[in-house]
Amino acid sequence: MTLASASVPTGPDCVAAAMGIAENLAELGARYDAAPVYPADSIAQIARAGLHRTFAPVASGGQPFRDDDQRHLAMLDVLRIIGRADLSVGRLYEGHVNAMLLFGWYGSTVQLHALKGALGAGAIYGVWATEPLPGVAILETQSGYVLEGAKSFATGAGGNSHALITARRPDGDAQLVIVRADDPERADLSQWRVRGMRATGSGSYALDGLAIAPEDRLGEGGDYHRDPRFTAGAWRFTAVQLGGIEGLLTEIRKAMRPAAREDPVQRARFADAVASARTAYLWVRECALRAASQDPDGPAFAQMTRGIVERAGLDVIEAAARITGTYSALDGTRIDKISRDLSLYLRQAGPDYARDCAAQAWLERDPWGPADRLW
Repeated sequence: MTLASASVPTGPDCVAAAMGIAENLAELGARYDAAPVYPADSIAQIARAGLHRTFAPVASGGQPFRDDDQRHLAMLDVLRIIGRADLSVGRLYEGHVNAMLLFGWYGSTVQLHALKGALGAGAIYGVWATEPLPGVAILETQSGYVLEGAKSFATGAGGNSHALITARRPDGDAQLVIVRADDPERADLSQWRVRGMRATGSGSYALDGLAIAPEDRLGEGGDYHRDPRFTAGAWRFTAVQLGGIEGLLTEIRKAMRPAAREDPVQRARFADAVASARTAYLWVRECALRAASQDPDGPAFAQMTRGIVERAGLDVIEAAARITGTYSALDGTRIDKISRDLSLYLRQAGPDYARDCAAQAWLERDPWGPADRLW
């Protein structure tokens, strides 16, 4: 599929583009949830809307923004709009956005040119770091360098066109490597048997024997884990989760029957759910702006934000069950799908540990910042 002629949405236009496809993504999401496969039609809609290029480096056809604040706020809105529509697609898209940022930070001129061509053909990237022991290694052979090992929880395995993976260099540092991700013979989704986030296809991907050229290495050893970018970058997946929370709140409101709307207890529950969603939004927005400025306190703020969003998500899921009753568990309803997706997505990468790290950081220094600046 060649999408070189698709325009790249700009500033507020990218938000409008995301809104324009959200309803279709929600409808397609129900289909992909029922028969879990890679959501190719949903990803194609994102590409046709030009959203796969919006946050790419400008040299690769991405959109220039006025400043980093505008870029991050646009990213926040696009991520949460897609998350509202379908959390599985939101997770895939967030991984692609992460890859685009990594290209922007560490890509060479040659790599950015190649990325432009790939995006013109509709390429979608993932970022895979999780791996079973002993991990993925770069081995030197007589004919060059090859990879050994596999990635686990590899979102989009066998469906995405490319992935940025971490691999251990001979000197022990973690190196980002650009690989093809669409080989069905290397993808194994047999263990991805889950109640939610089914269409992400987060299985394993074997990399044994895959040859890598110098231009496949992105940046230097250790670049992927550099802070504040690495830890503060968690704000992006909280933005997708926030979208799911907002989507669920919308469905609760639509499903409330007249009797529930007239019941002060149920209205109080709905009000609490609104407060939870709005609180999560304020934290994620602040987190996005701190990431934009590379605030040294950004990592701790992002770690705390993860816990805030998790709590909001759990509260709104409970509100959905209490307010709408059995309807919330009916197969085929959006309330059921979003609840299942969100309950799994909120388990990502140790939220309790992240919150504890934030608490430790703020015990060591003033959480308000210099001169008692509240926010």
